[in-house]
Amino acid sequence: MSGWVGNFFRVAWLVMRKDLTVEMRSREILYTTAFFAASCILVFAFGFVKQGRPVDDVSAGILWIAIAFAGTLALGRTFERERTNETLQALMLAPCDRPAVYAGKLLGILLLLLFVEVLIVPMVALMFQADLFRSPLLLVALLAAGTLGFAAVGTLFAAMLVRARSRDVLLPVLLYPITIPVIIAGVRGTAAIMQEGGEPLARAWVAMLVFFDVVFVTLSLWTFEAVMTE
Repeated sequence: MSGWVGNFFRVAWLVMRKDLTVEMRSREILYTTAFFAASCILVFAFGFVKQGRPVDDVSAGILWIAIAFAGTLALGRTFERERTNETLQALMLAPCDRPAVYAGKLLGILLLLLFVEVLIVPMVALMFQADLFRSPLLLVALLAAGTLGFAAVGTLFAAMLVRARSRDVLLPVLLYPITIPVIIAGVRGTAAIMQEGGEPLARAWVAMLVFFDVVFVTLSLWTFEAVMTE
């Protein structure tokens, strides 16, 4: 059992390292995703900030919209690269556990999105005068849990659609309805953090996101091999 677990994490680590090494050489997805997320925030800022005062309670929603849009773009570009180079097919033919391949892809996407969030969270706080850093640890937990839930479903769907002709259209159509609970929990939790005495409510939303993470990751690991075999 310990040998299987060790092999699982070794394969996941190798897949993640491969993805990050390729990305660090080109930085294509990182720059594109960060620029797209920043552009979304700027567009919303022009619409919701009037005379230097933002509309009340919009910053949490705008933050998570930017994360969702940037995550969709990152997923599409990552698996487009896999399709072009036939890398995913090679990984599926390798003598290793298929769920470990999924875990490695998920970790690579997750780290990429978390890096983008490091850039856009201060931007949202500055442009919308949002007190996002009232509880920094709660904010980190909320972002990590929400991003994991979104990326878990997105990685599965993006891998499943890698050979589909209309994958760029199908990915958001399939992804957003499933991840709506994650996005809502992220928005409500972020709004609670910015409220005076809202920490207990924010912790409750973090707990709900952790529950979603467990469900989504478990189902994705369980179905990944069957979906990719088909």
